[in-house]
Amino acid sequence: MSNYNIAVAWSGKDALADSNPDKVVSGGDFNTEFTAVQTAVNSKADLAGSASQLFSATTAAVGTNTTQVATTAFVKAECAAYPIGAIFTTTAVYADSAAVVAAIGGTTWVAFGAGKVLVGLDSGDTDFDTVNETGGSKTDSHTLTIGEIPAHTHSYTHPTTTDSFSIHDTSRVTGNGAATTGSTGGGGAHTHDIVQPYIVVYFWKRTA
Repeated sequence: MSNYNIAVAWSGKDALADSNPDKVVSGGDFNTEFTAVQTAVNSKADLAGSASQLFSATTAAVGTNTTQVATTAFVKAECAAYPIGAIFTTTAVYADSAAVVAAIGGTTWVAFGAGKVLVGLDSGDTDFDTVNETGGSKTDSHTLTIGEIPAHTHSYTHPTTTDSFSIHDTSRVTGNGAATTGSTGGGGAHTHDIVQPYIVVYFWKRTA
């Protein structure tokens, strides 16, 4: 992109003697001048612009929010904090991807992690060793084993009798040869609230 410079010394012609042939304005002078004008004009970008027209502009400081032209260097610097794949956490409401782009840059954002908390990757734990892996539940539906039940006792009512017998006399015990308490419990799954303390925010993931 070149600037236009006057090619012919027009004002100097007036000071020349009338007999000096250079004082005459010739067709060649006009040709020289208009060729210089044409060269400068042809190197300027059109107002509408096009992909083939390259021009430079001053790169604004990061955080600038004006109507000046944003260079590619400025855009890269602005988006460096949120590269593709980054998660943006906010309490502000954005209607869609375009609203997030307008606020912090980038090209495309998608809502992310609805109803879930984020966990750092742990290559040593198969539950957390893959990015975007999901798991867990709000309630626990595991059926407790005997070893998982807290130690406890049951009350037992011994039947009264006037008969006397030895505690070693098993002839008076019916059934399988051992007395047991009554059965209790339904054997159902152990369900309870296991949701950790939380605070709700919006997650957006940059995809482009």
